[in-house]
Amino acid sequence: MSDEVQESLDDEVSDVVADEAEIILDNSVDATLPDDWESAEEFGSLETSVPDAIETLPIDEWIKTVDIESTKDVPVPEDLVDRVIGQEAANVVIRKAAEQRRHMMMIGDPGTGKSMLARAMTELMPRDTIEDTLCYPNDEDENEPRVRTVPAGRGDRIIKERRAQLRLARDKTNKTLLFITGFIAAILVWATIMTGDVLTLLFGMLILGFGFMFLRNRLTAGDDSRIPKLLVKHERDDKPPFIDATGMLAGSLLGDVRHDPFQSGGMETPAHDRVEAGAIHKAHGGVLFVDEINLLRLEDQQALLTALQENELPISGRSERSSGALTTTEPVPCDFILVAAGNLDALQGMHPALRSRIRGYGYEVYVNSDMPDTARNRRRLIRFVAQEVANEKIKKSGNPIPHFDLSAIEILLRESQRRAGRRGKLTLRLRELGGLVRVAGDLAFADGSEFATAEHVLRARDIAKPLEQQVADRIIERRMDYSMIVNSGERVGRVNGLAVLGADSGLSDFSGIMLPVEALVTPSHKQGGAVFATGGLSEMAKESVTNVSAVIKKLTGKDVSDFDIHIQFVDTHGVDGDSASITIATAVISALEEIPIDQNLAMTGSLSVRGEVLPIGGVTAKIEAAAKSGINRIIIPRANMNDVLIDDEYKGMVSVIPVDTLDEVLEHALIEGDARTSLVARLGAIVDRLTKESGSPSSA
Repeated sequence: MSDEVQESLDDEVSDVVADEAEIILDNSVDATLPDDWESAEEFGSLETSVPDAIETLPIDEWIKTVDIESTKDVPVPEDLVDRVIGQEAANVVIRKAAEQRRHMMMIGDPGTGKSMLARAMTELMPRDTIEDTLCYPNDEDENEPRVRTVPAGRGDRIIKERRAQLRLARDKTNKTLLFITGFIAAILVWATIMTGDVLTLLFGMLILGFGFMFLRNRLTAGDDSRIPKLLVKHERDDKPPFIDATGMLAGSLLGDVRHDPFQSGGMETPAHDRVEAGAIHKAHGGVLFVDEINLLRLEDQQALLTALQENELPISGRSERSSGALTTTEPVPCDFILVAAGNLDALQGMHPALRSRIRGYGYEVYVNSDMPDTARNRRRLIRFVAQEVANEKIKKSGNPIPHFDLSAIEILLRESQRRAGRRGKLTLRLRELGGLVRVAGDLAFADGSEFATAEHVLRARDIAKPLEQQVADRIIERRMDYSMIVNSGERVGRVNGLAVLGADSGLSDFSGIMLPVEALVTPSHKQGGAVFATGGLSEMAKESVTNVSAVIKKLTGKDVSDFDIHIQFVDTHGVDGDSASITIATAVISALEEIPIDQNLAMTGSLSVRGEVLPIGGVTAKIEAAAKSGINRIIIPRANMNDVLIDDEYKGMVSVIPVDTLDEVLEHALIEGDARTSLVARLGAIVDRLTKESGSPSSA
C-alpha cells in the first residue's frame, strides 16, 4: 500500500473517531423503583446489612405465611447482578471491581454462581470504553499487519465505505475500458467494411476480447486485499463484552494467523486477512471469564499475564508448521477485566506470577456454597425458581415451563435444606437445584398442567437422580436379591458400615450405600503381626485402618503385634475417606473379644487416636441407605445430629443413636452380656471424653 493510501485510511479512522466523540453516551442508572418494590424487597431484590435470624418454623408451616399463589406472583429483578443470591460479599466485590476495573479470582464449588457474577459485571461497566478493532495491510512489511481501533459500531461502517469506494473505482475503470474497447471494435468494423476481409474482423475481435479481460483483471486485481479486516466488531449500543474463555486452546484464547495453502503465484491470501482475534482481544473493554484456569498451559497463562500487564498483545501464528507463524501483527488492544475461577485445587495449577498479579491489582473471593436458613433467604430461593421459569420462557429452543405452586415450592425448599447437609443452612449449589426445577417443569408441561406441583417435583427428583445414587440403588437391590445384606441376628466380627458414593464428584448430593465390614483375628506365625485389608482402599482409608489398630492396642490392652488382623470390605471397591473408622474398630474388637454384634444396626463415624468419635459427611444419605436395607438402628457421631434431614418416607423407620466415644459405640453394637459389660466398663475408664455426655437414642 502506498503512503498516500495509508494516510488516507489513517485520516478515515481519525474522522470516525472525531465523529464518535460528538456522541454523548448516557451511562446514568435508572434509580426508579417498580410499583411492587416492597414485594421485591421481600423476595430479596434488595440487600440489607441487618442479619436475619434463623427461621425456626418448618417449611410446611412457613410456606403458609408467604402471600403468593405461585412463582408467577414473584417479582424478578431486571439486572443480572440483582438476581445473584447468597453471595453478598462477592456481590460487593464485583461492584467495586467493575467500578475500579480490578481483576478477580473466584474460588468455590461448581454451580454456585461464579460465571453469573462475572457476567453481571458487564452491566456495571461504562459503555463508552467499547471499541472495534481493524487490521490493515502493511506495504513496508506484509508480515506485520497494522492495527487500528475505532469506537464501537464504526468499524463495519469503515469497511462498507471502503468497499463502496472500491466499487466506484472499479466501475469507473470498467467504463473506461468498455469505451476504449468499443472504439477499437468500431475501427475494426470500419476496416472490415473497407477491405471486405471478414477473417481479420473475427481475429481482431478475439484479440480485443482477451485484451479487455486481461486489462480489467490487471487493473482491478488486489483491490479487495486493500480492504481492512474487522477483527472485533460491536454495535454502538452494545454492553461491554463478556467472553467465556473456559477450556480454550492457545489460538482461540490469544489469537492466531490462519494457514494459507496458496502462498505464492499471486494467489496468496493477504496476511492481514488471515489474522484471527483471540478471546482476550474480543474481551477488550469488558470481562474475560476463565473457569478452571489451572487447566490452561503455563505458556498460555504467561501470555495472559503479559496481556494483563501491557493491556495489549500482538497476534501471531500459533502453529510452527503453518505459514501464519511468520506473521505477527502490531500490538492489539486487550484492556479487559480478568475473572479467574475454579475450585481450591485451581490455586495449585496457576502460574504464581498470574495469581500475584490478581492479588496485587484485584480481589480474591471464596464464594459461599450455602447460606443461613432465614425467612429472607427462603424467599430468595422462591425468587430463584421464578427466575429459572422466566429464563426458560425466553430461550430460543424447546418449550417453556409453567410456574410452580406453593406445594412445589415447599418440596424445593426442603430439598435445598437437604442438599445443604446442615440444619440452619440452604444450599447455594443452584445449578443442580435449577436442574431439578427444569425437569419438574418439563413434567408439568407434558401433563398440560397450569402449574408445577409437588407431585411433579417428587417425580423429577426420582428421574434426575445422580448416577452415583442410581448405582447405589442397584447395588442395594442386588445385595437384597442375593441375601448379601444381613439386617437381623448377631455375628462375631461383622458390622454394617455406611458410606457414600460420589463424595468427591463436585455434586451437593451424596448417595448412600451399605458397607459391610468383616474382621478375622488369627495368631501371628512370625514376630510382629500385620493388618491385611481388602476392598480397593484409598491411601486415606489405609491410614484409617492403621490408626484403628493403634486405638485397639490402647483400649483393649492386647498387643496387636501378636495377631494378624484381616479386614474385608465385603462386595466393595474403591473405599475412600475415614468414615468407616468406628466400623473397623468395632469389627476388630468383636473378633478379638469374640463378642457378637447386633446385625440390625449400622454405623458411620471417624475415630480419633484417643477413641473419640468425630463427625463425617453425607450422614443423611447414609441413614437413608440403611433404611432402604431394612436396618432399624443407626449410630452416628453426636456432632452430626443437626445434619440429619431425612425424607418423610424414612421417618419412623429408623432410630438414630448419637455417640461421642468408642465405648458408647460398643455399648449399643455388641450383644448384651457379661463380656460386653466388662469390656465397655474398661474402655469407658480410659477413653478421653472431650465432648458432652451422651444421651438416649433419638427417633429420626
